Amino acid sequence: MTTIAVTTWSLEQTAPTDLLPAAAPDGDVRVVRSEEPSPEFSRFLYASVGGDLRWTDRLSWSYARWIEHLERPGVETWVAYDRGTPAGYVEMEAQDDAIVEILYFGLLPAFRGRRIGGHLLSYGTARAWDLADRWAGLTPTKRVWLHTCSKDGEHAMDNYRRRGFKLFDTKVEEEPEVTAPGPWPGAFPV
Repeated sequence: MTTIAVTTWSLEQTAPTDLLPAAAPDGDVRVVRSEEPSPEFSRFLYASVGGDLRWTDRLSWSYARWIEHLERPGVETWVAYDRGTPAGYVEMEAQDDAIVEILYFGLLPAFRGRRIGGHLLSYGTARAWDLADRWAGLTPTKRVWLHTCSKDGEHAMDNYRRRGFKLFDTKVEEEPEVTAPGPWPGAFPV
């Protein structure tokens, strides 16, 4: 099996004032919380956003595993819609010590380059900062963090930094090289 070197960068915000919001894109773009846990919809978002980026870690999850994850207190999915069509999402999870991790963030390939990503990341990060307002028993957020890697979109790191995230760790590891899983052959522009 062939391997590739993958660089992973971890970034954080340590105060709500760190967030530097992007302007809202033109047109009818809305960000809505997916309040009803739906493994089908969450798997669709995961596979559609990450299919060309080699996101594979959740593809083997069972329906029960998706439900278990989505029903955890402090797990939220926020979806950007462009004229009613899902364009991307941000998924976050409350962790110990008043920390919130942005687990997944991205846009479906057809919606990249339309200035939706900065807006969605801004909106999602603001929701990470006020997560405790929606979940009884959670401590107010003291830190929001995420990671991105060299396999992610070419503008990912710039977007995170423009939104006020600061780098706190870098790792390089060898990973098995995997083929982009889809969602189906020929779905992505060349």
